[in-house]
Amino acid sequence: MLRGEKVTLRALKREDLQRRWAFDNDPTFHLWIHNDPWEPLSLERATAQFEASLGTAERNGPQFAIEADGKYIGHCLLYGFDHTAHACELGIGIGDPDYRGRGYGREALQLLLDYAFRLRNMYKVSLTVSGDNERAIRAYRACSFVEEGRLRQHVWGSGAYLDLVCMGLLRSEWEVRH
Repeated sequence: MLRGEKVTLRALKREDLQRRWAFDNDPTFHLWIHNDPWEPLSLERATAQFEASLGTAERNGPQFAIEADGKYIGHCLLYGFDHTAHACELGIGIGDPDYRGRGYGREALQLLLDYAFRLRNMYKVSLTVSGDNERAIRAYRACSFVEEGRLRQHVWGSGAYLDLVCMGLLRSEWEVRH
């Protein structure tokens, strides 16, 4: 487990599935963390996806539950590993609205970056974010991510075409903060 002052990153558990399913069925939350249109998700399908992920987690990269105050509030992961370039992508989402905008996501992001650079020996971590998700973009910038590019009107969400912002963080930039 990775522990901060407010959050703990730990393995996902079956007990998290009900709350994760509820978060994934929130169209606004879905649009923040995915680049595809929201569709309703049955509990049976969410359970099947969770069961399937148990066998592929090592291959696809680590997934973490974000826990605060003893409860599951969201998740984060590293994926898309390039073992030659020592690079990967990052995804994160705080599903519980009571924990958004209060520093929980930022701390989880910092713990995940520490894991990526210090324990997984990554050289670069990248991510994409919808251009209208200003709260996330501020959090990424606060953790030293740099906008590397923008795919204009690349994703459909909230009834409009939105930019997809590409951001990255190099190990040397992360080390300056640590």
